[in-house]
Amino acid sequence: MSHGWSIARRLFLAHALFILVLAAFVGTASFVDARDRGYSETADRMLAVATAIADNPLVLEASRGADPSGSLQPYALRVAADADLDFITIMDTDRTRWTHPTTSEIGKEYIGAVGPALAGEPLTEVSTGTLGPSVRAVVPVTDEQGAVRALVAVGVTTSNVTIALNARLPAVLGLALALLAAGSIATWLLGRYLRRVTLGWGPEQLAQLFVYLDSVLHSVREGLVLVDPRGELVLYNDQAARLLGIPPRSPAGAAAGGAPLLADLDLPASLGELLQSGRPARDEIHPTGSRVLVVSQQPALASAAGRGKPAAMGSVATIRDHTDLQSLGNELQGMRTLSDALRAQTHEHSNRLHVLVSLMELGRIPEALEFATRDLELSQQLTDELVTSVDEPVIGALLMGKAAQAHELGIALTVEASGSLSDSGLLVQDLVTVLGNLMDNALDAAVSGEAPRTVDLRVSSTADALVIEVADSGPGVAAEAEEDVFRPGFSTKDPGAYGRGLGLALVRQTVARLGGSLVIGRHQGAVFTVTIPTHRSPEPTPAADQAQAPRA
Repeated sequence: MSHGWSIARRLFLAHALFILVLAAFVGTASFVDARDRGYSETADRMLAVATAIADNPLVLEASRGADPSGSLQPYALRVAADADLDFITIMDTDRTRWTHPTTSEIGKEYIGAVGPALAGEPLTEVSTGTLGPSVRAVVPVTDEQGAVRALVAVGVTTSNVTIALNARLPAVLGLALALLAAGSIATWLLGRYLRRVTLGWGPEQLAQLFVYLDSVLHSVREGLVLVDPRGELVLYNDQAARLLGIPPRSPAGAAAGGAPLLADLDLPASLGELLQSGRPARDEIHPTGSRVLVVSQQPALASAAGRGKPAAMGSVATIRDHTDLQSLGNELQGMRTLSDALRAQTHEHSNRLHVLVSLMELGRIPEALEFATRDLELSQQLTDELVTSVDEPVIGALLMGKAAQAHELGIALTVEASGSLSDSGLLVQDLVTVLGNLMDNALDAAVSGEAPRTVDLRVSSTADALVIEVADSGPGVAAEAEEDVFRPGFSTKDPGAYGRGLGLALVRQTVARLGGSLVIGRHQGAVFTVTIPTHRSPEPTPAADQAQAPRA
């Protein structure tokens, strides 16, 4: 069988051959059964006729006479003609024929078995006599005392039986042809169905394709998920299992069935809705508990031999992990903030240097020195206020940049801090994500609000929790939009730009992962309050300090 043949063609040929063999077998069995039943029915009829003749008193009376043939030959010929028999032979117990269809055979010895009949028992057999092979019955003729006086043999030649069987042959052939036709139609329909579902591919091609797909699934670095219309994960690779937090699944397990349902998985509502809907998507951002995922999805369409409207068989989604990229984006945003601050300071220092140069050119050295000293004191005072307000250097640098950015935007930034951030037990990266995105959101809101534009930051760190409160003078957040502002991609400014509408989603993701809470309030503008439990290390006891002190 050619390796290029499809599964449908192979199954069609195998099934057609099976139907052909089955039809031949059934036809042969039906013919043999009809033949056997024909011989049995003929033997029963011969026995019945022979018994009737043997019971006729004429036969017993003639057997006692001097010339049995004279009275029995006409009788036998007449009955044979009426019963459509080939011969009726009435004979003496010594096998001497008294009657026979051929007159020359009268008086000769009967050819055939008579033993059971001489013992008083009728018999039937297929035997060859003077007329050829025949189905015959031999019955004893007994007197009043039960003694056997004569024998009666009745039969028809097998040629006549064959003629009768041939009358049944059309029915047998009709049955075989009907079985062959029905099987052929069923085979054609099954082959057509298999050709459609296998796209006309052979088993070797399907096996090779499966191996290729398995290799692709395990080699790609992106997560790949195949979902059917019922919401079952038909197939997914190891990367998708890692990103979605589900157990890895081998292709053998996929073939065995038991695909997990999307409804049974602990996925974010937005991501679960996207995979369940099967709608096309391109680079949609979906934060999970600890990751930022970018998802693209397309429906899986199939069309039989390219004819008709393509049918949706599910959807294929690719998942990329942009957590690290988002972290780099946050760092880039921080660097951009610092560069903007340096640019603003450069502009300010340029103006001040022009003033100093002008004073010096006019010969007013004392005034120039006094101006430079006051400017230095003001800059140092601002730096000392921001740096000394928090004890975490990275957060201090972040606030310095935000202060410069606020100054350039014409926004009054106030910072109030109490407690220790460095001893809170929280990662500085998480603090930068929460504080940086809340400050960026507040600055954007304050710029779009009316003057005076202000942003107030309050940070309070205690033994139990870290509380961050960011208030702005912007338009605030409407009550019906409080949930939308945390949805990835939602933004009041250019929502189509990459990274827009993701800051507050990352804040809520980080706060939820740290076991905290995020509340939106309203004063003059919006007020975002974040509360995060702290994990401070216990303070060392004096005994411990003494034990750790170096010995002299």
